Amino acid sequence: MSDARSISFYADKFKVRADGVVHLKEWLTDDKDKTLSKEEGEDMLKKDILKLSEIQEKLYASNRYAVLIVIQALDAGGKDGVIKHVMSGLNPQGVNVTPFKTPTHQELEHDFLWRHYIALPARGMFGIFNRSHYENVLVTRVHPEYILEENLPDIKTMKDVNDSLWEKRFKQINHFEKTLADNGTVILKFFLHVSKKIRKKRLLERINDPSKNWKFSIGDLKERGLWKDYRKAYEDMLEKTTTAQAPWFVVPADDKWFTRIVIANIIVSELVKLDLSYPPLTDQMKKELEDAKKILSGESDSQSDNNE
Repeated sequence: MSDARSISFYADKFKVRADGVVHLKEWLTDDKDKTLSKEEGEDMLKKDILKLSEIQEKLYASNRYAVLIVIQALDAGGKDGVIKHVMSGLNPQGVNVTPFKTPTHQELEHDFLWRHYIALPARGMFGIFNRSHYENVLVTRVHPEYILEENLPDIKTMKDVNDSLWEKRFKQINHFEKTLADNGTVILKFFLHVSKKIRKKRLLERINDPSKNWKFSIGDLKERGLWKDYRKAYEDMLEKTTTAQAPWFVVPADDKWFTRIVIANIIVSELVKLDLSYPPLTDQMKKELEDAKKILSGESDSQSDNNE
């Protein structure tokens, strides 16, 4: 199943098209027409995790690209599970996961992108944003009073928090991501689309299961009541910030196993396009390797032991 055709299918099916209108009611939260069973999906995920590990090694060796994976969802959307399972085959030394929570006082003293700039992956590395710079056009849009905490020069009262502010931020985010892409960062953005029914089920699980109590916050319940506001904010954000260099994928997230195989497949399919390879050896390097091989081949085991 893990071939170019199936990979391309998922990427094409769930990608948000630029210049299109997004109505989340029209996007799947549970793909009833899954082309594979759960068992086949788990096998497919294993293969893609292995492929991702191979890609990571070439990414590091070639040192030309960085990979930034953005994961957005409401609470109980499955963000942590995606990171845990899809990225399980990566070398931890080459991955940096950054969860973005409420901005600190220091972060509020800078522009809203500052804390995201300093968390970006270097060339050869993977960076994962668990929530991201998009919180600044999602949470702040549903709770515009938070904008006043940024102490912006042209935002003095709630009356100043209007549509022009959000349009400006969409442009700033697009410019930010284009700059990254132009300098070698591959950006893949995933919105985990969960139905209200399944979110309710998962929140109840957090309450009923003592081992998950720590995950529950009464704030999650309050935010649940604002779902229509969040849906509008997400729709606007997806429309205005999906671009050729930084596309959004709206992934059905009611079935966690399916979410994971889709995201793994899309990541692999997009990174395969880079056609990564190991750096070519110069003639001098080849000669040094041959010389080293001769030295090591002519060395007896007893000599090695004595050297130790």
